[in-house]
Amino acid sequence: MNRSLERQISAAGSKRTFPNLRWWVLILFLTGVTVNYITRNSLAILAPELKTSLGITTEHYSWIVGAFQLAYTLFQPVCGWLIDVIGLKIGFLICATVWALTCLLHAGAGGWLQLAILRFVMGGAEAAATPANAKVLGEWFPKKERPIAAGWAGVGFSIGAMLAPPIIYFAHAAFGWQGAFLFTGFLAMAWVGLWALFYHNPADHPNLSAKELALIQQDNEPPAVKQSLFRALRSVGKNKRFYGIAIPAFMAEPAWGVLSFWVPLYLANDLGMDLKQIALFAWLPFLAADLGSIASGYLTRLYTRLFGFTQVNGVVASSVTGAFLMVSLALVAVTKDPYIAIALISVGGFGHQIISCMLSALVVEKFDKGEMATVNGMRGSCAWIASFLFSLLIGLTADKIGFNPLFIAMGFFDLIGALFLIAFIAERRAARA
Repeated sequence: MNRSLERQISAAGSKRTFPNLRWWVLILFLTGVTVNYITRNSLAILAPELKTSLGITTEHYSWIVGAFQLAYTLFQPVCGWLIDVIGLKIGFLICATVWALTCLLHAGAGGWLQLAILRFVMGGAEAAATPANAKVLGEWFPKKERPIAAGWAGVGFSIGAMLAPPIIYFAHAAFGWQGAFLFTGFLAMAWVGLWALFYHNPADHPNLSAKELALIQQDNEPPAVKQSLFRALRSVGKNKRFYGIAIPAFMAEPAWGVLSFWVPLYLANDLGMDLKQIALFAWLPFLAADLGSIASGYLTRLYTRLFGFTQVNGVVASSVTGAFLMVSLALVAVTKDPYIAIALISVGGFGHQIISCMLSALVVEKFDKGEMATVNGMRGSCAWIASFLFSLLIGLTADKIGFNPLFIAMGFFDLIGALFLIAFIAERRAARA
């Protein structure tokens, strides 16, 4: 054991400690991601009223959504590199402060162009969530726990979307659409304060025990090497393993974009639901997504134990399972029953989060700690390029051909992605006995 680690352990042992602190840190992080998704999904819930109040067309709305998605696409690698270079605490704190303030400013929007500008700024700041997720897993968990931790971390990405409909509905009922944006913005500012007060890196955390610090660092991973943004992006872009993760992410994200931004309009336009009914049912796919997040890591463990897969192959098998579940979205096109449609979309939400969480787990498994946030940011950019393009396609075609052809396409995208995952990532060896 080197002297630096001895000093860290000695310092940790001299202060009050909490057992299993790494899991409490994960809860703090996923709470922030939950708030992140509440703020971003507020627009989708309020979309039917905003279209009436501000004279926004479906095509205008697609540009507003597209502005967020474009910024999210462009800034994920930048946010990831920033977090790798200046550290998770300060990097994520800066981004969270920007998205909270921008959400507050939504209340003053007077038209679709102002909303599009605000959503672009918010998208650039909220892009930090995906790379920060990988950084938390890499810094706070040993390798053997990372698939399980990735599954639980993924809960934050869907529970916020699940909670958004009822929260926005009641905030809207009490304060109007402007007040709903103010409410979620102040909620985000409150979390920023919690992050600033309670998050520390493992080596610096005043409440981390010596035993847990040793557990976290048991894999003896090399220290992070800081690179310029250009060098970091070029290094990742030359790695074939990156494309085995990025292409499945590209194929998966249109479905999540539809769940996050378009399902409320689909329920209103195609199935005739009002805002109250949307609030009652639109959260169910995200509840299913939460369950998929939690199940994903345990599904990996099941594959490794029952079939002797390596941990990487167990993660790949879990993701492929999620891809097959996504076929349920194609079946939405053959029903006009809103309850069956919600159920099928919910199965898709469950499958998508299995895929998403396991792709994050593969980033942590296959790349060095010093580049995890950058890689996950680049993966996220590939995903959101697809989501951005798909949203523009919906804006151009939904009023003409409806949503059904789009649901059919989403049902099979992930099976294509699974082929690349198997070809580029799956290991051609058995697990060690």
